[in-house]
Amino acid sequence: MAQRQHGRAGGTVVAAGLVACACLGASGCGSSGSAAEDPVHTLREASDALLRAKSSRARTSMEMATGGTRVTIRGEGVYDYTRQLGRLKVMLPQDPTGRTAHRPITELLAPGALFMKNRGAGVPADKWVRVETAGLSDGNLVTGGATDPFAAAEVLRGTRSATLVGTTHLAGTEVWHYRGTADLSAAARTASPGARDSLGAAAKGFATAVVPFDVYLDDEGRIRKIRHRFSFVNGRQKATVAVASTALLYDFGAPVDVRLPPEGDIYAGRIAEE
Repeated sequence: MAQRQHGRAGGTVVAAGLVACACLGASGCGSSGSAAEDPVHTLREASDALLRAKSSRARTSMEMATGGTRVTIRGEGVYDYTRQLGRLKVMLPQDPTGRTAHRPITELLAPGALFMKNRGAGVPADKWVRVETAGLSDGNLVTGGATDPFAAAEVLRGTRSATLVGTTHLAGTEVWHYRGTADLSAAARTASPGARDSLGAAAKGFATAVVPFDVYLDDEGRIRKIRHRFSFVNGRQKATVAVASTALLYDFGAPVDVRLPPEGDIYAGRIAEE
């Protein structure tokens, strides 16, 4: 197989409750440098390839384990990388009887903010909840139930070690599989302005700022799949939670129409604890 090459073109209680209730309820660009020879450089530029792609569809999965409990939250939607705006429909896990007690939550992802509809916890069904992500101890890499796809890519800005594992296929597309670790503090220093504060908050709030990852890139350097493994302390139960967050990106260039809610549609009342 030919060697692939890439180049580079010129709040807190609200969101934390989402994860807490889930856990409780479940009791083409020119190339300039070989990716194989310098995988660290390749991965640090992976978010640039998404900017060139402009948009995509996304599927997310977040697996959380603490003690003997393991739950999975799934999401699906679209993302505009140039505007750093996305929309996901997030499905909370079923309860032990196999029923889903909560309606799907609509999430709008924006630089520095997370908007949620059908949040529950006493919020009217027609209102949105806004959370400032820089105020979250994980920068909303975890507590929204889905890692922002562009933030997931920006984590790779802090890649400090990486190896090319080999090649495989995802949905019929040949991809290159890399494995490594990223430093959230380093990622925050070099990330885009929209992700900088959130990554900085995560670097301080996680149990460790070093994040292991697996990522799969296509011929154009675009992320097709990325999986991070985070660790944080649950504020309510004071227990360490292990999190594996996965995003699948596909249908690049798909139309995306994300409009943030007007101020009058944002709930300003008290959020009940769950």
